[in-house]
Amino acid sequence: MLRIFLFLLTNIAVIALASITLSLLGFTGFMQANGVDLDLGQLLVFCAVFGFAGSLVSLLMSKWMAKRAMGVHVIEQPRNQTEQWLVRTVQELSQQAGIGMPEVGIFDAPESNAFATGWNRNNALVAVSTGLLSRFREDEARAVLAHEIGHVANGDMVTLTLIQGVVNTFVMFFARIIGHTVDRVVFKTEEGHGIGFYIVTFVAEIILGILATMVVMAFSRWREYRADAAGARLSSSGAMIRALERLKAEHEAGAEVHMPDTMRAFGIAGGLGKFFASHPPLDARIAALRNAA
Repeated sequence: MLRIFLFLLTNIAVIALASITLSLLGFTGFMQANGVDLDLGQLLVFCAVFGFAGSLVSLLMSKWMAKRAMGVHVIEQPRNQTEQWLVRTVQELSQQAGIGMPEVGIFDAPESNAFATGWNRNNALVAVSTGLLSRFREDEARAVLAHEIGHVANGDMVTLTLIQGVVNTFVMFFARIIGHTVDRVVFKTEEGHGIGFYIVTFVAEIILGILATMVVMAFSRWREYRADAAGARLSSSGAMIRALERLKAEHEAGAEVHMPDTMRAFGIAGGLGKFFASHPPLDARIAALRNAA
């Protein structure tokens, strides 16, 4: 129920932001005055506003949504030695990386995992699961935290948002051009848009969206290698490798990861195939670290 509420809230925010922006820009439609041809300039504006609105709203709300969706307990005052160590370690790593101190949190989950989120590298959130804290050695847990701090320091959340916005824009843009063309040529609609435009646009958005996802996931995999390198630099290469090896052993033993893709930062992300996976194979990540070392 909570996730449905957050989904609806996000979409309402996206529609509101896009509508206000289009109104301020004086947008009146993407058809030319003759009602026959597309105004490509206005169409691009329309698609860019909606394409970036979703990404920006998700980024700006990411910390707030993560805390509620994952049930994150933000550590205001450490209650025990584990929380004291966690806050102290994140503070040390943040200073090494040259970023502001993130909020530090713990979420109750049996799997070993962690994530970082936030719209600003100086105002982020780093959270780890209770499962990771209970099973990882201290140096391994520090390497995981260093990996997440690496994501923040590299500006990965903002960069991914921009890439997603660009991809969304062109998926919407070309889908509508395809829909308009088919509506005119095949369905013989002479003015305005008929049902053919909406059907073809919908199908084209699905197909182009699948191709676009491959582009976004390719960047996501690349940023994991960069975050691993940052983790090795901020902690140690050996600790980062051991942390990945432990995660691999748990995965092979059947430990399933149940976490939304947008927050699945350190663990294994599934998919329809290697082109749709948000994370590279653990063996490849370990090999990359060994080669760099």
